[in-house]
Order: sequence, then structure tokens, then C-alpha cells
Amino acid sequence: MRVALALGSGGARGYAHIGVINELQERGYEIVGIAGSSMGALVGGLQAAGKMDQFADWATSLTQRAVLRLLDPSLTAAGVLRAEKILDAVREIIGDIAIEELPIPYTAVTTDLIAGKSVWLQRGPVDAAIRASIAIPGVISPHVLNGRLLADGGILDPLPMAPIAAANADLTIAVSLSGDDPTRHLDDEPRATTEWLNRMLRSTSALLDTKAARSILDTPSAQSVLSRFSSVDAELAEEPDGLRDVAVPKLGSFEVMNRTIEISQAALARHTLAAYPPDLLIEVPRTVCRSLEFHRAAEVIDIGQELAAAALDVLDRRPPTVG
Repeated sequence: MRVALALGSGGARGYAHIGVINELQERGYEIVGIAGSSMGALVGGLQAAGKMDQFADWATSLTQRAVLRLLDPSLTAAGVLRAEKILDAVREIIGDIAIEELPIPYTAVTTDLIAGKSVWLQRGPVDAAIRASIAIPGVISPHVLNGRLLADGGILDPLPMAPIAAANADLTIAVSLSGDDPTRHLDDEPRATTEWLNRMLRSTSALLDTKAARSILDTPSAQSVLSRFSSVDAELAEEPDGLRDVAVPKLGSFEVMNRTIEISQAALARHTLAAYPPDLLIEVPRTVCRSLEFHRAAEVIDIGQELAAAALDVLDRRPPTVG
């Protein structure tokens, strides 16, 4: 069966796309078209180029220490992270290839920050298209391409169904990274990103010798990252008697920004699904991992494959349509 994929945005949760693709291939599906936003564009581009296995091997080898070095923090760029070291690794894997030369039709969705419009990249270097699509607002610097200032495709199109609407496929599958997890409660919400960054830095310092650890942790860039991601304590306003005992999570500046983006993207995805309903929707809960936990590739890939297997099993049991 010929399948067209729409791969959504969601940071490190995008590793789940790899698991979905693995399950499709194991079941004999032929992927004939891919559109992706942000991490979906990265995974989709690698799959379209036939380089997914090499990327998965590299991603699953990353430790917290390696991720810390790849984050490449910046004091002056228009984002906390430059991401060029990650892109260098992707370029080494994918090679110098243009989108129009790929064996599978591929669209990287990005956002023109000046024009305020969604842009489909269907020609030009694959690595440049990926770089533009993964520029998470406030986190990874925007990318200038063909005279446009481009940023994360998920800003306007977190689940790009439209580019595959005309694909010559028997089945369209959308993979959303903004799903809810009904088994979790408010108290189980992911801890502040600050805690994770501090824990990652502490574990890194244990792995490095004292001098090397101090050279990383004491740099202005590292301190800037921590300060920008730190939680901001604020006193809660007086609440009515019935609400005083309700536990309200304290969110830092980055957590507020990240959650705001997630809410907006979930709403946009719902509109997209209403306009371009896929034959199969696979939803990856946003609680699977935090956006920057790129060292958890193996775990998230497995979750993506399990979710895909369950969804495809249900699809296989559906009665055939008539007419």
C-alpha cells in the first residue's frame, strides 16, 4: 500500500516519527510522499534521502554530555541555541543533495517571519530546508534563505497535511506530536525545563574532569542559557476561598513560552485535520518527553513504533469502504 506522511512538529518528540516509519516499513508499506514541520521536516528529509538508519544510529548514541555540547548556546544570536553543530552532523549524514533529486517527494514547511506566511520548500538543498524548518521561536535562530527570514514550520502549520493532499497514495497518515495523555494528571506535568538543564549540567560535570567541567559551566553562554530558562517565582494573587487549595504549577519564562506554543500548535493542528482529514491519525502524547531531551532517542523511537503498531492494527480491522 502506498502511503503519504504528514510529520508534525514537537522537538525531541519528533524521534517518534522514526518509530512510525520503522513500523510502516516492517509491514510492507511504501512511502511515496512526505511533508514535515520542524522535527518532522528533519526526520522526513532523512527518510526521503534514504539516510534514516544512519541518523537513528547517531541519535540513539547521544548522551546528555553530547547533547550539551551540540546545543551550541549563543549570547548574540536571535535564539538561545544556534544548532549549527547538530546541522553539521545531519549534513554529514545526508550529503549534498537537492529536494528535487530525492527519490521520495518531500516538502519542508517553514514560516516566513517577515511576510507572516507558511512557506513550502520543495526545491533547493535539503539541509537548508531542514535548518529553516527547525528554527524553534526563541530557542533556535531563524535562518535566512533566498532572501527570506525563515523559522519553525510549526508556527503556522504544525501538522502539514495540505502538501500531501494531492499525493498519489492509497493512504494518508498524519503523525501529531501534541496528543494528550489521559493517564496523566495535573500533578504529573513535566517538571520545569530548568531542573532538567541543571540536572544535565550536573551529570555532565561528573563525567568530565573538574577543569573541563568548569570551562563549560562557567562560560557566559552556559550561564545565559540557565538564566534564560530559569523559573521565575511570583506570588499568586488572592483567590476565592474555593480555589485557595488548588495546586497551581509555577512556570518559568521558557515553560510559559513553550506551553503557549504547544497550545497554539494543537489548535492549529485541529483546524488542519478538519480541513484535510487523514485516513489515519497517530497521536504522540506531548508528555512523552520534553522538547529538548534529545538524548532520549531510543526510548521515544520505541514509543512511536508502539503507537503506530496499535493504530495500524485498528486500521486493519476496519471494514473495507464500498464505492
